[in-house]
Amino acid sequence: MSIVCGIPILECVYCLGCARWVWLKCLYTAGYESENWGLASAEEFEPVPRLCRLILAVYEDDLRNPLWAPPGGYGINPDWVVLRKDYGETLGRVPPYMIYLDHDRADIVLAIRGLNLAKESDYAVLLDNKLGQTKFDNGYVHHGLLKEAGWIFDAECEGLRELVEKNPSYTLTFTGHSLGAGVVALLTMLAVQNLPKLGTIERKRIRCFAIAPTRCMSLNLAVRYADVINSVVLQDDFLPRTTTALEHVFRSLFCLPCLLCVMCLKETCTLEENMLKDPRRLYAPGRLYHIVERKPFRFGRFPPVVRTAVPVDGRFEHIVLSCNATTDHAIIWIERESQSALNLMLEKEHIMEIPAKQRMERQVSLVRDHSEEYRAALQRAIALDIPHAHSSSPYGTFHFHEVEEGQNSGSSGEETAKLSFKKWRKNWDNFIERLFDVDESGDMVFK
Repeated sequence: MSIVCGIPILECVYCLGCARWVWLKCLYTAGYESENWGLASAEEFEPVPRLCRLILAVYEDDLRNPLWAPPGGYGINPDWVVLRKDYGETLGRVPPYMIYLDHDRADIVLAIRGLNLAKESDYAVLLDNKLGQTKFDNGYVHHGLLKEAGWIFDAECEGLRELVEKNPSYTLTFTGHSLGAGVVALLTMLAVQNLPKLGTIERKRIRCFAIAPTRCMSLNLAVRYADVINSVVLQDDFLPRTTTALEHVFRSLFCLPCLLCVMCLKETCTLEENMLKDPRRLYAPGRLYHIVERKPFRFGRFPPVVRTAVPVDGRFEHIVLSCNATTDHAIIWIERESQSALNLMLEKEHIMEIPAKQRMERQVSLVRDHSEEYRAALQRAIALDIPHAHSSSPYGTFHFHEVEEGQNSGSSGEETAKLSFKKWRKNWDNFIERLFDVDESGDMVFK
């Protein structure tokens, strides 16, 4: 009798859990996740649309006679393409990729295309992983993606070393989309861990832009490598938010309601603190750039806004059941919206008529703000007891005793928001100084 009386209580608990899950998945739009992040500047976001076009160029068979070029073309010189490899040359081990020597921007770029729906080998890479299967640098990474990254590093290490030695002032950039984004993120980690094999290049001259990446590394690695790895996500993109093992997703296509029911119960009964403390759980890598172009309960697209941060908790934890969840993953849409966002940033700067000297000062200030935000994220990870969150490598930006001091000072969870406000306040003060002068009486007057 007591068991029968408890059934309605269980049903109520289940209904409340389902209601919470529906709120998080349907009514909770992706714009909420980054609403407290700072706004990205044109200087730091400038490479994104250009690298998206470079990734799109990998899909072409003949760059001199392109078939799918975006408006304005790819913006590359075919004569500067150092190397191209397709599925036949890689034996299906990695997606096609290209090495491009960008003399205009003093940059060596390795670009990898995204998932090919017609290639079983690409699916096999995504499915080649189990929870906690592969450890790397005191963290966990995606097993299949690490094998692909290792294959590319072994194959192209000597070629990249020659390019670095011939062009000692150039930067080295890794970029990719979707499956390729996960590969280049782990490839960047391999490059940073094996700098002597790449010649005389320093860590600060290596960077990665992962476009719509899959979750490929544990939280401590995602934060510690945020100084070199950047992830770009368009609004409701599903892949950076996919926490369920991908093999379960593919195998449950014929019973998707069952999978959703299990996910509902699991996410309702699991505290976020427990998820953060699981060292095996994978996340989107590095610093995050979130392109937001839609608002809740509004129709149509709005002028895109780019927000950026190095978050620890609230790092794209919820899949948004949106009709744009798959289209927002397309590299074509990401290129288009990122270019629109960059044009808006440049237009605002043109209206403000920022002098060249102040532009240089802003670039220096941007580097300093990113360094402070990176340090605050590491302090936040320590405060939340994230396993192996401190940097034990010689390339870390600060020592562990400094982290303890920041932890003991309290309110470390507000560091990122404070830095974003500080950055906004500084830009506002500069804007006011350009418009007003202070007279002898101390009043502000227009210049």
